[in-house]
Amino acid sequence: MGNVEATPTIEGPEDFDAERDCNRLDSAMDGCGTNERAIIRIITRRTQIQRQAIKVLFEELHGEPLVDRLKGELSGDFEEAVVALLDLRAVHDARALRKAMAGPGTNDEILIEILCTRSNENLNKIRLAYAEVFDRSLADDVRDDTSGDFKHLLMALVLGERDELFDVDEDAAQEDAQNIFDAGEGRWFGTDEDEFTKVLATRGYLQLRMIFNKYADIAGNSFEDAIGSETSGNLHDAYMAIVAMVNDHLGYYAQKLHSAMRGVGTDEDALTRHIIGRCEIDLGAVKDRYEEMYGKDLYQDVEDECSNDYKRLLLNIIHDNDD
Repeated sequence: MGNVEATPTIEGPEDFDAERDCNRLDSAMDGCGTNERAIIRIITRRTQIQRQAIKVLFEELHGEPLVDRLKGELSGDFEEAVVALLDLRAVHDARALRKAMAGPGTNDEILIEILCTRSNENLNKIRLAYAEVFDRSLADDVRDDTSGDFKHLLMALVLGERDELFDVDEDAAQEDAQNIFDAGEGRWFGTDEDEFTKVLATRGYLQLRMIFNKYADIAGNSFEDAIGSETSGNLHDAYMAIVAMVNDHLGYYAQKLHSAMRGVGTDEDALTRHIIGRCEIDLGAVKDRYEEMYGKDLYQDVEDECSNDYKRLLLNIIHDNDD
């Protein structure tokens, strides 16, 4: 995933006091009205581990789960974002996946955004969280809700079998690149998607970079061009997501944030998912990449597109580049 440098926008105070935070949250929801700004100040300035400590202690001190109390006081996108911050990341991903597959139809975009971008470790945590929260098998649900080559790819990813070692084998990269060419652009008719899936779902990111370079040498065009000419629909989008994560993961998330605010209306679910999902990893670098790609400041775009307490919460997470 490129040069992975930690650039979190939430780091948490060194003098963290869970009991003090619990009491302040209780006061913010006590009596008439709710002090949303006090809630925002606390939960957007604590790390995931600190927020979990607050959740546990709040129920011990005040006799009610913090999330239940907050749900009774808040609403809309603001409530959803607050609850997302109070979930472990794997739990939040598990909830998003279940929502994407529950009821009629399947939101393939959410499946791609999560399953095509997470590490083996994170996918394992998501599988466990999914089973614990919903008493269901993630693999079974993905199998039942998808079909064809798209299903084959997602099932390979759900199993978390990607080689994540940092070793690079040039001969193996040459062989994989040739096999993919022979399965796609080098064939007279049709495409063997299984060859694409085998490589994209199991090879490490550094190895994939070399494979893409070798492929360009063989085909005379980029690997992305091959995906564009040989695949379509949700399989195309899933392959492209993996390639984007290999080549420029910061750009991938910058593009997702930009798309969430482009055109008529705003996709608040996507904003919440990506801003909260990256805030303790590399959101600082994603902000910089966003400005490089679009010539605009992420903070300013969110300020222009969102409103009220939901906007205040997101801006507290993002921070102004002048801060």
